[in-house]
Amino acid sequence: MGKTGRVVRHRALRQRLALTATRRRTLMLIGCVLALAAPMIIGAAVLVGRRVDIDAGRSTWIVPHQIDLATAAAPADAAPTRLRIPALGVDSPLESLLQDAAGVLESPKAYGEAGWFAGGTFPGDPGPAVVAGHVDSKTGPAVFYRLHELKPGDTVDVQRGDGWLTFRVTASEHYAKAQFPSTKVYGPTPVPELRLITCGGEFDQSRHSYRDNLVVYAVLQ
Repeated sequence: MGKTGRVVRHRALRQRLALTATRRRTLMLIGCVLALAAPMIIGAAVLVGRRVDIDAGRSTWIVPHQIDLATAAAPADAAPTRLRIPALGVDSPLESLLQDAAGVLESPKAYGEAGWFAGGTFPGDPGPAVVAGHVDSKTGPAVFYRLHELKPGDTVDVQRGDGWLTFRVTASEHYAKAQFPSTKVYGPTPVPELRLITCGGEFDQSRHSYRDNLVVYAVLQ
């Protein structure tokens, strides 16, 4: 083999060695990137609540916590906690009410506070949410004493979670308790509605209760 042939062969060998070294460095680099990517992906579930303080030029932790992305679930329904009726000056916490053994809705324990039927529709969800309150007590007016004064267009505000829902009054009706239209009052509706219920009509001395119910109908604005 001549001198020229040996030079060409050596040059080709050097090129193959250089290519092999380059491939090794590339594979090592890819391996490093993948090794770094794994903790970065996992870390995305840990660094929730982190922000970058641009003015200070450093990272600041606001609420450092960890979330299991595989088991994260939607938050439970937020129960209503407060009722306001601006036209009547009513501002009351809401007690959770259930049905008694006879299937009758319980009355709020405090005469000055209203309650919502916790076994039914949540205010703001499709359907009729029910809020009840006493009209009076042995000592004087109760939380819904002036409920009969509400007119169509008046508003009722219900706090649920961190926000407030506003309902607009559409109607107010009296019903004899013996002929209470349960389907009309409690039946399903396609939109979020509210029912405010208290006693009304004449007082039955023999039964120590009113003969009627007053129902105010309202729709979410």
